[in-house]
Amino acid sequence: MAFDQLDEHEQSEIVRKWMRDNVASIFVGIGLGLLVIFGYFQWQGHQARQRAMAANEFMSFGAAVGAKNETAAKAALERIQKEHAGSIYAVIAAMRWAEGAIARKDLAAAEQSLQWAYDHADSKTIKSLAGQNLVRVKLGADKAAEALTLLDSLPVEGYASAIAELRGDALLAQGKRDDARNAYQASIDALDVMSPNRQSLEMKRDDLGAAAATAPAAPVPAGAEKQSS
Repeated sequence: MAFDQLDEHEQSEIVRKWMRDNVASIFVGIGLGLLVIFGYFQWQGHQARQRAMAANEFMSFGAAVGAKNETAAKAALERIQKEHAGSIYAVIAAMRWAEGAIARKDLAAAEQSLQWAYDHADSKTIKSLAGQNLVRVKLGADKAAEALTLLDSLPVEGYASAIAELRGDALLAQGKRDDARNAYQASIDALDVMSPNRQSLEMKRDDLGAAAATAPAAPVPAGAEKQSS
């Protein structure tokens, strides 16, 4: 018999019986649903607190850098890296620390800090920027082969010209002048015509001279064929 053919009393009895038989499952389902909602909001709150803490640590780091307090800056950087390694603040702090290390001519510290930033960046744009700076430091430390290997794995993300220029610098450091010239040309080709960087790139390319061409065959002296016969 269909449910809608029963009178109101019979229908209510069926509903009450179903409720009695399934009350445990209903409460379990409600409880699980509430736990999921509670857990989600707890996680959101934890994430917000972590971001706020990371931002505060970053402000402390920036203040120490501004005051030229290297000890305090390094301590703040280490706290951010340890406690908030997945935060953008930690990556940016590591890149900023590298800038100071370069100014102090401490390329080893700069390379270490930029490598950390490159490894922990979760944005392709930031990862590419950290990687480009790391390439520059490697070139400054006469590590052209390592720089080229890193360039092969960099996300382009709108930096095609900058990456091609760095490739040219690395190839030139290895003495590969023709390959370097081609890389500089690729960098120029990726630039807008009105880019302010275009002229310096053209100078880099032109300083390497024209691309190597196959040397023409030496002319045969007049009468040489007759002499050899």
